Amino acid sequence: YKAIENESQVNGMKRFAMEQLDEWKEDENRLPMIIRGARQVGKTWLMKEFGRTRFKKCAYINFDRNQRMNQLFSGDFRIDRILRGLAIESGVEIEPENTLIILDEVQEVPSALQSLKYFAEDERCAYYILAAGSLLGIAMHEGTSFPVGKVDSMELHPISFTEFLCATGNEALYEILRECDFEMVTAFKDRFIELLKDYYYVGGMPAAVNAY
Repeated sequence: YKAIENESQVNGMKRFAMEQLDEWKEDENRLPMIIRGARQVGKTWLMKEFGRTRFKKCAYINFDRNQRMNQLFSGDFRIDRILRGLAIESGVEIEPENTLIILDEVQEVPSALQSLKYFAEDERCAYYILAAGSLLGIAMHEGTSFPVGKVDSMELHPISFTEFLCATGNEALYEILRECDFEMVTAFKDRFIELLKDYYYVGGMPAAVNAY
């Protein structure tokens, strides 16, 4: 039940993955974090919300069809050079102690993903870096190696049933589950069954849940 207990609420929506990012932020031995997940599960929203609520500044860079980033990472992997380019692209002055760097759709520039190992080796713990890519697109292109052992990683899945309860205004039912009050769960099983059917129909994609 750890995933149920460790929720984070921002702007009325709870994503339990926020707690995992909080732990990563406080880890003295943290590495650049790669968030994996299928498309449309909320990776971009999670990273931006984490930056907005936990950091003074957020430098967001989208690599999708971004020729400038292709050129930036086609050169050498000097950290100062890369940081200068990321600051220009995002329009944010990057300060290691209070800036979150977000590299979205990083699979589009495999050399950018490869460069993360240099941040781990040369600037360990100095910069907060989140990178995201789809489960299929994150696969490296031929001839480019994945930075094994040089990055942290986490999987982001679609909204869970417990998150769905919170998103639909059923926090009281969520609390029953969180507290493992099975007598109350049994008493309100018809409500749970009804909501579970709704969840099956709506699905767990954040945009669909938001529209519902």
